[in-house]
Amino acid sequence: MTTVNTNAARSSGGASGNSLPFAMGLRCLHLALAAAAVIAAGYLMNTLFAWAREYPESWVMPLSRYISAFFDWLGYEADFGLFTFRELTRAVSQVLEWPLAFTEGLLVSGFGGVPLLPLPWVTVTLIFSTAGLLLGGRRLAAILLGCFAFLAVFGVWEPAMDSFSLVLVIVPFAALLGIAAGVVLAGAPRLERVLSPVLDVMQSTPHFAYLAPIVVLFGFGQVPALIATVIFAAPPMIRCTLVGLRSVSPELIECGRMAGCTKWQLLAKVRFPAAAATLLLGLNQVIMQTLAMVVIASLIGASGLGHNLLIALNSLKLGTALELGVAIVVLAVALDRLSLAASRYDPYKRGEQTRRRGILLLAVGLCAATAAAAPFAEGLHRYPAAYAVTSAPFWDAVVIYVSDEWYDGLQAFKNVLLSYVLIPSRNALLWLPWPVVIALVGLTGYRVGGRKLAATVAALAAFPLVTGFWVPTMITLYMIAMAVAVSIVIGLTVGLLASRSERLSGFILLICDTLQTFPSFVYLIPVVMLFKVGDVAAITAVIAYATVPMIRYTNLGLRRVSAQTKEAAEAIGCTRRQLLWKVELPLALPEIMLGINQTIMMGLFMVAIAALVGTKDLGQQIARALSDGDTGRGLIAGLCIASLGIIADRILRTWSRKRSEALGLTG
Repeated sequence: MTTVNTNAARSSGGASGNSLPFAMGLRCLHLALAAAAVIAAGYLMNTLFAWAREYPESWVMPLSRYISAFFDWLGYEADFGLFTFRELTRAVSQVLEWPLAFTEGLLVSGFGGVPLLPLPWVTVTLIFSTAGLLLGGRRLAAILLGCFAFLAVFGVWEPAMDSFSLVLVIVPFAALLGIAAGVVLAGAPRLERVLSPVLDVMQSTPHFAYLAPIVVLFGFGQVPALIATVIFAAPPMIRCTLVGLRSVSPELIECGRMAGCTKWQLLAKVRFPAAAATLLLGLNQVIMQTLAMVVIASLIGASGLGHNLLIALNSLKLGTALELGVAIVVLAVALDRLSLAASRYDPYKRGEQTRRRGILLLAVGLCAATAAAAPFAEGLHRYPAAYAVTSAPFWDAVVIYVSDEWYDGLQAFKNVLLSYVLIPSRNALLWLPWPVVIALVGLTGYRVGGRKLAATVAALAAFPLVTGFWVPTMITLYMIAMAVAVSIVIGLTVGLLASRSERLSGFILLICDTLQTFPSFVYLIPVVMLFKVGDVAAITAVIAYATVPMIRYTNLGLRRVSAQTKEAAEAIGCTRRQLLWKVELPLALPEIMLGINQTIMMGLFMVAIAALVGTKDLGQQIARALSDGDTGRGLIAGLCIASLGIIADRILRTWSRKRSEALGLTG
C-alpha cells in the first residue's frame, strides 16, 4: 500500500493544478506532430509507390481458394478405403440425431412410436421453478416461474422449447469436451503453450465464421448447428477448467497424496471438488455461448426462436421480431440465473436437507400429476391459444409512429453523421498506404512490449493484406473504431457515476447483467427500427452491445482505489478534480484498459452479425461466403476479424500489466 500511495502521490505531482493543462497541451502537441508525420508518410508513399497505394493482385496469397478446395475435396472426394469422409460425417450426424430426437420428443413433438406426448408446459415450468427454489431460493423460483410463464402466455412456447432442446444436447457435449481438454492441458504445460494461440483464435473468431465449413462438411439442419455450437462453446470451458485446476492449493493436493489417493482419485475427489465453483462458472459461460450460437445457427437451418426471428426480420415484421427477441432474452435470463445459482449452491448447508427433501418430493408429485393429467386437459398440455397475448401490433404501431414522426429528424441526423464523420473517417483509413498502417501497428507493439510483441502484431496486421482482405478489414476497423470511441465515452461516464453511489451502482450493474444476457441478434431490432439499414445502424448496434464491459471495468477500477490512497492525496491538498484526474483514473487505468479490450472484442463479434443490416466489411464477406458455400472466404474473413481482436488484446493486456506493475498493484 505504501508503494501505491507513493506512486499515486508522485502521479498527482502535488497540489498544484497548473501542471495538468500543460501536460495535456504537451501531449496534444505530440499527437498532432505524430499525425502530421503519418499524413506526410502516407502522402509520399501514395505519390511515389503504386504498390503501396494498392497491394498488387499478383502478390496476394490465394489462401482462401486453397482452403475452399481442401474442404471441397474433404467433403466430396476424400476416401479412406473402407469409407469416405462424407460417409463419416453422415454417420456422426446420425449418431448425434438420437439425443437430439430425444430432447425434441421430450419438449416439443412427443414420441410418435410409443405414443407419448411432450412434457406439458405446466410440468416444465414446475420443474424449473422447483430447481430455482432449491438452488437459489424464492426469488429465483419466482423469476423462473415468470420467465417460463412468459414463453407460454406470449405463444412462443414451441420455438422456445425447440431452441432449449438443442441447448440440452449441446451443453453436456461442450462441457465434457472442455473439461477433458482442460484436464489434459493442465497436466501438459508445453501442449498448453502450443494450443493457447489456437484457443485465442477460436475465442476471437466471430460466430458466423464457424458456420461455412460446417455447412460444407455436414450440410444444413439441426445437427450441423449442434456441431458448430459445440465447437464454439467449448473454449470457455477449457479455460475455466485450466484456471480451476491450477487454483487448487498445493497443500490440499499434498494432503490428498498423503492420504493415499491415486492420480484419478486425486482428480475426482480433491481437485474437481476444490475447483467446482470455477467449473460451474465455466458451465454458465458454455450455456450463454450456446444460446447465442443457437440463435445465429438459424442461418444454417436450426429451428427455434432464432429461425422465427430471422424470418420476422427478413419480412420486416419488427413487432413480431421484437417479441421473439424478448423471448430469447427471457430464456437466456432463466438459464443464466439458474446456472449461476448452481455455481453458488452449498449442498451441505446446515438445517436445509430436510426442507429441500420435502420440496423435492412435493415437486415430483406435482410434476407427475400434471404430466399424467395433461392428455385429458388440453390447457395443461398446451397453453390455450385463446388466452395467448401478443404485443406485436403495439410494437408495429410504435414503428409506424417513429417512422412517421421521427423519420425526418433521424434521417437528418444519419445524413450528417455519414457525411461529416463516418464517410470521411472511412476514406481517410482507406487512403493510408498499407506499409504505413502495418508500421504503425508494429511501432505501437514495440513501444508497449518490445520486439517480440512488435513482430507478432505486425504479422497479424499483415495477414489481411497478403490474403486479399485489406479493404474490408480497414472498413471493419473504421466501424469498430467509431463504435469503441463512443462506447468508451459512455462507459467512462456511466462507470464513474456508478462508482460514486452504492445504490446507483447496484441499479446500473443490474441493467448490465440483463443486457449481457441479450443475444447479439436482438440488438439489430431497435437499430433497424430507428435507422433502417447501413453503417449507422450497424455502428449503433455495436455500441449498444459492446458498452457494458466498459461500464463494469471503469466502476471496478475506480472502486479498487483504496481509501488510504485518496486520503493521502487529499492530505497533500488535491481538489476533487485533481483527485479524479491525477490519482483515481491513473490507478484505475489498468482495469479501464481491460474494459476497452473487452469492448473491442465484443464489438468485433457484433460487427460480424451487423452484416445482416447491410455493411461492406468482413462480416458481409462471411455472410456472402455462407450463402455461396465458399468456405475459404468465410474462414479467412473470420480469421481477419480474429487478427484484429488479437492485436488489440496483446497490446492492451501488455500495457495494462506493465502499468499495474509500475503502480505496485500486482504481486
